[in-house]
Amino acid sequence: YMGKDLAFSALLDVYGRFLSDKQRNLAELYYNEDLSLSEIAENEGITRPGVSDNIRRAENKMLSWEEECSFCESFMTLKELAVKAQKGNETAIKEMIEIIDNL
Repeated sequence: YMGKDLAFSALLDVYGRFLSDKQRNLAELYYNEDLSLSEIAENEGITRPGVSDNIRRAENKMLSWEEECSFCESFMTLKELAVKAQKGNETAIKEMIEIIDNL
């Protein structure tokens, strides 16, 4: 497994509910609880390759959904714009409305 891409933690927030319970649980343990594949395998009573395969499938599904919908990207942009909008930035407010209209 390559290094953890913490962007998957954000993808889990948006798309996690659409994964199988097992995939969501294993991905949350890996990305949000920062457990290693070996720790997860031991705790869950499954093999390390089984953990890895489930997490990889979850990642692929979430990336596919994000490519199709861009909800996570939109959410992150809206969060950034909200900070600017709270400071009275009119451009940020217009950008937020445009993003919301396109969802």
